[in-house]
Amino acid sequence: MRTNPVKKLLKSGKPAVGTWLSLGNITAARFLSRAGFDWLTVDVEHSLVNVETTTHMIASIADAGCVPLVRVPANRHDHIKRVLDNGGYGVVVPMVCTRQEAQDAVSACLYPPFGTRSVGGSVHALNFAATPADYYAKANDEILIVLQCEHIDAVRNFEEVYSVPGVDAVFVGPNDLAATMRDATGKPPSPEAFKQALADILAAAKRIGVPAGIHTFSIEEAKSRIADGWQFVAVNSELKFMSEGAKQVVDSLGLGKGGGDLAKY
Repeated sequence: MRTNPVKKLLKSGKPAVGTWLSLGNITAARFLSRAGFDWLTVDVEHSLVNVETTTHMIASIADAGCVPLVRVPANRHDHIKRVLDNGGYGVVVPMVCTRQEAQDAVSACLYPPFGTRSVGGSVHALNFAATPADYYAKANDEILIVLQCEHIDAVRNFEEVYSVPGVDAVFVGPNDLAATMRDATGKPPSPEAFKQALADILAAAKRIGVPAGIHTFSIEEAKSRIADGWQFVAVNSELKFMSEGAKQVVDSLGLGKGGGDLAKY
């Protein structure tokens, strides 16, 4: 049975870098899985992708030798079970704000006696090049469990929430986190306040020995975050890569009269 190299990287204190797949496109997944990223995450929370297309995408990623992860729509047992049973090497669980929510997410990922994941299916075994029996015996050691820290309350209670055994990484969603830091008038947090929140997350993650991750939006930012000690690092998305590349061509050739700014998406 294949092992999960991203779990090994994180446990050894090394960074694991990937990108987000938000378009629900199998062909894009096939190409990016050969680009050299450590992992790719199929975003099922904020995209149009359904479970059938997700299954084909994660199969394509796994067959190419990359690690397929799935961000589920919500922290629900059925969402987590379904993407793991269809071959995901791990899940990214959004908006985990309490210790109970963290425990529920971990439990849904693991087979008994360590969790409550139900036994069934065989598609998962294909992606791990295993028999179903081998998969059932070894999956608990290979599934990557990433919980998202996206609310300022979770930052304030970080150690209580994310110290649950079985958590492999905590991943910051910068936009949602900043949204929860708005004041009563809707004014966003100051750059200094947001920077401090990220510093608090990283320091707390180091104290409890859980790798911290964050979504970045440029090569320079990714390098800076890795240098600071962030490990599970996302850079852009396939949509962002496409939009930025198109904008570069359009701007360089003086095109786009009357068009929109694709790079903002």
